[in-house]
Amino acid sequence: MSNRPFVAARIELWLDQRFEALFRRLGWRERVITYTGYGSEAGARLLGRVVLSPTFSDTQIGKAAEEFLRRRGWRNFFTAACVHIRYELTFGDVTVQGTSDRGGCIDHRVRGHGVEPGWRQAQIRVEGGEPTPAPVLVCPDDATFGIVSDIDDTIITTLLPRPFIAAWNTFIRTESARQAVPGMAAFYRELLDAHPGSPLIFLSTGAWNTQPFLRRFLKRHRYPDGPMLLTDWGPTNTGWFRSGQQHKRQSLLQLSTDFPNVSWLLVGDDGQHDPEIYGEYARNNPDRVRLIAIRQLNPTEQFLAHGTTEPLEGEPEGRHDAEVVEAPDGRGLLRALRRRNLLRA
Repeated sequence: MSNRPFVAARIELWLDQRFEALFRRLGWRERVITYTGYGSEAGARLLGRVVLSPTFSDTQIGKAAEEFLRRRGWRNFFTAACVHIRYELTFGDVTVQGTSDRGGCIDHRVRGHGVEPGWRQAQIRVEGGEPTPAPVLVCPDDATFGIVSDIDDTIITTLLPRPFIAAWNTFIRTESARQAVPGMAAFYRELLDAHPGSPLIFLSTGAWNTQPFLRRFLKRHRYPDGPMLLTDWGPTNTGWFRSGQQHKRQSLLQLSTDFPNVSWLLVGDDGQHDPEIYGEYARNNPDRVRLIAIRQLNPTEQFLAHGTTEPLEGEPEGRHDAEVVEAPDGRGLLRALRRRNLLRA
């Protein structure tokens, strides 16, 4: 078998390199987009992306125009990636160098950073550019509780993945038209009040391009802040499209390594495969799951999500010992946790 990447990945790389060369001839230059990283006192995972942007975007008028355009969904998906570009990253006592991937993405782990727990900042820069601050949530090594939350139809009503509705929501509608799931923000705030210093990780199959919108959405609806683990919708080295389910499974396993003492509250919805994925993880890692909380979609939401009025049956999730609570919104989930005294540390 060939070790060469899948043909779609090679085509994408070829196109990205040609577009990068074109934009550089037009005077565009590198810009670092930083994503929220996470870690413990032992090590941290830092995330970002290097893209090209016109020099006009550095002016006050350019920044204002960029901010306005990004609030229209389609604008989030038009970026010019810097392919395999060198960068330098500084976090606490550590300064390291690395190379972005073929999509311009940065996913770098550092150890021995010497940074105290809390919200901190790293610095990422490319040659000839100014350092760009990157937020990092550092959790104490002795943390034993954490939350992993889905995004689509769990905290935000997106009506995914029906193609036409998803495209309308993603590319056409303005951010202000998107709706929050009732009670979910209060649900997370009360949980974190009961477990101060615990990580809240948002895990979704959505594209990295949408993170700025999602950040603004969380802030506007008073959700607690937290790192996001998103993905790329393009081809992989082995196929035409990335697997959203595989992304979630791999991310959960990675979080088990990054936070070896944490037992997770896994929050999702029954519109797609969250019960199946969470149940599989609980079966294979029984000591790493505190509880599974599932938001129940109503029949209309179920139909818009996958074409039927009932939850997807999916593959059998097998037996596991993790407790499961279900409710149609955050208020119901919060009541279920209170009844079970699950808000105690």
